[in-house]
Amino acid sequence: MPSAPQQFATRVDETLGRILPALEGWLEKFLPQWLVRALVEFLVFGIKQAWACLFGGLMLGAIIVTGLYYPEGAVLSRYDFLFLFAIFVQGAFLLSGLERWPEAMVILIFHIVGTMMEVFKTDMGSWTYPEENIFRLYGVPLFSGFMYASVGSYLARVMRVFHFSFSAYPPLWSTLVLAVLIYVNFFSHHFLPDVRLFLFAATAILFGRCFVSYSVWRWRHSMPVLLGFFLVSLFLWLAENIGTLAGAWVYPGQENGWQMVSFGKMGSWYLLMIISFVLVTLVHRPRLQTAKEKNLLLQPEALSK
Repeated sequence: MPSAPQQFATRVDETLGRILPALEGWLEKFLPQWLVRALVEFLVFGIKQAWACLFGGLMLGAIIVTGLYYPEGAVLSRYDFLFLFAIFVQGAFLLSGLERWPEAMVILIFHIVGTMMEVFKTDMGSWTYPEENIFRLYGVPLFSGFMYASVGSYLARVMRVFHFSFSAYPPLWSTLVLAVLIYVNFFSHHFLPDVRLFLFAATAILFGRCFVSYSVWRWRHSMPVLLGFFLVSLFLWLAENIGTLAGAWVYPGQENGWQMVSFGKMGSWYLLMIISFVLVTLVHRPRLQTAKEKNLLLQPEALSK
């Protein structure tokens, strides 16, 4: 029997399968068929991405809203509200079946390793959390760990919703070693030479031949995994700019007014996202692409099947 999260992914496909044919038929009265199909494919891609980003989107939305409207002098501090809000959302995901307990445990692990890194990085002055609150660990508000957890939640959900399969995926043990080395370097580069260039090269070697195939609406597509890593990292960097603009945390130089986060942080998000991806693969083992899926690339494929 399919798990609850798989059932939700199937329901998304079935719901789209009921709605979109009528939409396509109506649009084809005004537009060429090829353009309608391209537009609908893009629309469904956006809908599925939004569905996969649900946890992160809710967290980012809460950061924005509280940054704009949270009352001064409230009994419950803004950071504590964000922490309790994140717990509520995570609990709702588990009770509703949007996430499984094994996924939640992996996300919890990432929450812990992210919080440990936050404690170290804030102590080193890499960034600060300027507001006071109760639920904190060595100066780090506990809601911050959920920002890392939201990345894991997104990766777990996107793999289901788009029915990911991989070609030339590297051995799992090698990706685990890479993830450990990346995590260690986040700490060690403050005292030892920064080896991130070596880590970028190792990532390219391991995943350079790897492609991910995925279903959107009418077709099955494929793209290099490294490109996917970059695109996810780009959106994380954009979300970080929004978070700092909303005053959730502050980088050096932003104390007297907001400045865009350095594009160099993209590299950090790229490496951190790989850690999250590897952790998620402990639950969702990468599924190898089948011969049928390979033949379906860019060929019509009804999601309702």
